[in-house]
Amino acid sequence: MRRTAAREHAGCVTTHGTAGPVPSAEDGGTPPEAPPDGPVWRGQQPHGPLRDELPLVLAEAALRTIEAVGGYAGGVYLRSGTPGLLRLAVLAGLPGPLFRPWWRMHVNRPFPVAEAYRSGQPVHLADVDEAMRLFPQFVASLPFPFGSLYAPVLNGRERFGVLVVLRAPTAGVPVNSRDRGRLLREAQRLGAALGKLTAEGTPVSWSTEPVCVQLPSPGMKPVRIGYFDWDLDTGLVTVDEGLRAIIGDGEEFPGTIAALTARLAPEDTYALWTMARRAAGSGGPVARRIRLKGPDGGLHLLEVSARASPPEGPADRSGSRGRFLTGSLVDLGTGLIGSDATDRLPRAILAIDRLGRITYVNHLAEALLAEARGTLAGQSLWQVMPWFDHAAHEEELRAALLSEEPRYFQARTAAGQWLSVSLYPGHDGVTIVLLPEGDPAYRPGSVTRRDAGLGSPADQASALYRPVALAIALTEAVTARQVSAVVTDELLPAFGGRQLAIYLLSERHLYLAWETGFPKGFLEPFEGVGLDAHVPGVETLTTGRPLFYESMEQLGKAYPGLPLDSHSGARAFLPLIASGRPVGSCILGFERPRGFSPEERTVLTALAGLIAQALERARRYDSEAALARGLQDALLPGRLLVCAGYDTVARYLPGTQGMEVGGDWYDVIETADGMLALTIGDVQGHGVAAAATMGQLRSAVRAFALGGLAPQDVVRGTNRLLIDMDPGQFASCCYILLDPETGAAQGVRAGHPQPLLRRPDGTTEVVDLAGGLVLGIDDDATYPVTELELEPGAVLALFTDGLVEKPGMDIDDGIERLRRTFAASGSGPLAETADRLIRHARQATDRADDIALLLAARWASPS
Repeated sequence: MRRTAAREHAGCVTTHGTAGPVPSAEDGGTPPEAPPDGPVWRGQQPHGPLRDELPLVLAEAALRTIEAVGGYAGGVYLRSGTPGLLRLAVLAGLPGPLFRPWWRMHVNRPFPVAEAYRSGQPVHLADVDEAMRLFPQFVASLPFPFGSLYAPVLNGRERFGVLVVLRAPTAGVPVNSRDRGRLLREAQRLGAALGKLTAEGTPVSWSTEPVCVQLPSPGMKPVRIGYFDWDLDTGLVTVDEGLRAIIGDGEEFPGTIAALTARLAPEDTYALWTMARRAAGSGGPVARRIRLKGPDGGLHLLEVSARASPPEGPADRSGSRGRFLTGSLVDLGTGLIGSDATDRLPRAILAIDRLGRITYVNHLAEALLAEARGTLAGQSLWQVMPWFDHAAHEEELRAALLSEEPRYFQARTAAGQWLSVSLYPGHDGVTIVLLPEGDPAYRPGSVTRRDAGLGSPADQASALYRPVALAIALTEAVTARQVSAVVTDELLPAFGGRQLAIYLLSERHLYLAWETGFPKGFLEPFEGVGLDAHVPGVETLTTGRPLFYESMEQLGKAYPGLPLDSHSGARAFLPLIASGRPVGSCILGFERPRGFSPEERTVLTALAGLIAQALERARRYDSEAALARGLQDALLPGRLLVCAGYDTVARYLPGTQGMEVGGDWYDVIETADGMLALTIGDVQGHGVAAAATMGQLRSAVRAFALGGLAPQDVVRGTNRLLIDMDPGQFASCCYILLDPETGAAQGVRAGHPQPLLRRPDGTTEVVDLAGGLVLGIDDDATYPVTELELEPGAVLALFTDGLVEKPGMDIDDGIERLRRTFAASGSGPLAETADRLIRHARQATDRADDIALLLAARWASPS
């Protein structure tokens, strides 16, 4: 993962407030300029606090929810201007740039955020085992033990995004009902707030970098100050309420110096008297640190200042004059101070908050970093220690922040010094211990040089999740386009690539199947090149050897005259070979020159084999799917019956998930007595078995209808036939028998969605057809008949559930949306109405089910 330059990230806030989004180069905006005195450090606000209401509402909701369910981090994903894309709008308790790969989330990805958004239901993952069982790609991308909760942010039917909380895992113990309820209530509260913003005209979407928010520190005690007057002649001490609260005596403090010194360590008692004598003798102020024993028995560091009251001065708080010392005790609220203790340890120690800013440095760390403590405080970890900007080290920090377990690794500074690094995480941040080491026996180049590859075991472990995620995702990809999209989403981020091109072999020529990141038109000259061409994309396939070029200059020397899209960068050409058969070639492009370690070359070569197998499988899918679609088309009517006074139009869309055919069918039949029968049905499941059952049921309905059976008998006979066939499947069906002369109709429904009727005046309603059981369940099932009428100018719509049912959406909502579209279609040609009703479904690239639609319109003036 490429670390964002410090000045590129400007969305973090350092208090409990928030900063608004700042356009980034990624989104087409202009990054903020660095201030005159240097670059903006990670987490700083260069533009000052923004007063946009949206980020404030989101930040408040995130912090409130994290506290409510006992989390240590969280945030809000919000819909973006890109359909189907969620963007991380607020991230609380974690450094934003460290989690850049998770800023974007498509709603179709197999991740819990996407699932919560798609389904409209919360997702609760108590531990890594549960997450692995339900979302293996999520665990592959963040392989650390933590629990997580997700709730969709809704306002009525409007979906805004997802509320997320990360917390410690509860192995084997599910998330309790109390926390589930709290999460849901906070999501509902946020949804109502966002709905109000929408009503007020504020756009509720996110298209830039996330806003980072610091968590409050619940364990930090407030600073307390107490005052006292000490009469040196009598030994009487007068204290105020503040000091009573510090020493814990309340109203019972006896008012003597002995009572006060009883709270001091013996050595500090003498120190206090010495300070008093010096103050009384010099008449000037004296300050000393003493250790006061608090009510809990612990020693607390207090600041004590005292001076002698001048004889001519005003009366003290008791109203008398004399030899007095007045002073103050300051309880810093930090309990036992660690500065002295850590300064004595032979290790460099520093602490960072959860946004990666330095909050504490001991003297050895100060010497190691060669910078004063006062200037180090508040700077980002990556600015103070640039060597931490390495994928392996960042993975260790991610692990510490998410799992709250210690991490240990070796690192090399820019000056060449080797360090043993220990990370000790907690609720408020991470303590880092640095111990100088001699040169280790294993010195991989990838640790000593950025972008040098996966050379060390730490590197391999940190980058392993991307190849694993790629392998898992490839098993779910079916088409060549899906395979290419998976490679783009998983392979490029794993190795910091910016360009990708995949060529497939066909009749000894390579044809471009997918590309991203290359200049427009640059790859056109390579389209259809033969296997005799002297270009790296061909030679990597014909030789079976991957080609790695660490710079564009190196590539240009190897292939003089080869057009180059850039003067800077690196390229990797991978052969796509599956089971010894050439499939194509893959090109990875990098923006900057970089090395490829032996381990990295091995990983990329192995991944190329996985990609080749997935593409070969996709190629078989394409051919087999074409045959399957041909079979299904043969089972559906080639053309619909033409009936005087009526128009009928049908549409069929196959599903896009998987290659198996579906079981949807429709038909228009003229019965022996001149009636018009409209039928539509849906066999459960997919595949050849479902298609075969569909063909048999369609033939049965047609035979029963041609035999002149009543509607209820047609459906009853079809039900018994399906039970006798015993295919292990059931089916739904809707059958309407229409009198062409009068428009009178009788309808029967077997577990099928209700049809729609648009009247001549445009009024559109759901037809209330009484229904019976789906076909194939009960051979004694009955199917009641409902009378209806099709007036001149009316249109009847029959459809299968694939048109109105989507994951996460109630089918009644889908039917209502279809009804509104049907009502708005007007009285235009029936074919245009059919196209309008399926337009949204046709544009979807991921249809889980087949769709069948049958429209029948009675002419307004029948001939």
